[in-house]
Amino acid sequence: MARANAPIGIPEVDALPGYPLPHERDILIGHTKTEQALLDAYRSERLHHAWILGGPKGIGKATLAFRFARFVIANPDRFGQQVAAARDLAVAPDHPVSRQLKAGGHPNILHLRRPWDEKSKRFKADLPVDEVRRTVSFFGTTASAKAWRICIVDAADDMNISSANALLKILEEPPQRCLFLVLSHAPGRLLPTIRSRCRRLDLDPLSEQEVGQGLQDLSGGSVASADDLRELAQTADGSLRSAITLLSGDGLAIAKGVRQLADRPQQLDLAAAHALADLVAARGQSDNWESFQHIVQIWLHDRMRRDLGKGVRDAHGIVEIWEKMNRAIRDADALNLDKKQVVLDFFFALRAA
Repeated sequence: MARANAPIGIPEVDALPGYPLPHERDILIGHTKTEQALLDAYRSERLHHAWILGGPKGIGKATLAFRFARFVIANPDRFGQQVAAARDLAVAPDHPVSRQLKAGGHPNILHLRRPWDEKSKRFKADLPVDEVRRTVSFFGTTASAKAWRICIVDAADDMNISSANALLKILEEPPQRCLFLVLSHAPGRLLPTIRSRCRRLDLDPLSEQEVGQGLQDLSGGSVASADDLRELAQTADGSLRSAITLLSGDGLAIAKGVRQLADRPQQLDLAAAHALADLVAARGQSDNWESFQHIVQIWLHDRMRRDLGKGVRDAHGIVEIWEKMNRAIRDADALNLDKKQVVLDFFFALRAA
């Protein structure tokens, strides 16, 4: 039998303190069309064994994947009356499958994600091949003829070339009554051979109204005012996770500081840049670091769209900064490099461009 999905005492990658994890959530915010597409596929004559759920980080891909997995495990007969009558993928919170998932996992659901490295006391930088090979023991155990096995890859963007090839191998020779739900923040960057063996569903960013609804549902009343709620929804750019992160730390102050400094790089206020970098890199404030990444990505996206309207040459410098920032952020996380310097380098690169 495959080892437990989440051993007690081991932290969850991408967990937000005080907020439920995707497998613990009973409610899905938005994505009704995608949910309906999965339901229709499940009760159709031909069900594809592998799906890519694509879209920006934090919009609900993992929540939808667990919602679909919960429904399938709770309703193994695709052509039964309960499935035919279902209007969505909801499963009652007191259903045994729901209770098992909330308690930490279900034996027929394998959740693959970046593991915790006990030696370095941090999560590994990628999803290693050993994690993907857990599918061998998972699918090799004996199950009843009607049982489904579901593997959730969260997220496929974290795989290295070895783990991607290991996933491809099992996708090419899938076991009976299995489903793969492959989550990706950028599906176009996955191996073409993996994409060719999966059916792809892209999730749209949440609307400001949906982000606001999610914040109200999950924040427990910690949003101070309607104005704060509106600003959080606007700044989050369709990501509920980003809105929660902005709310949890100094996200709104960081968003304001980034915009003020990035919009006028030639008049860069060095004192303000250093103060902002100190805030982002403050020890024990991981929410601030994540908020900075999100806000910079939004700013660069907007700038690239504007510059591309003027011509490819005008956008070239911003594209280079985009690539440089992605590398710097990845290295800072993986190698525990100076985050303050990453922040300052962003503004210096803008000024040079």
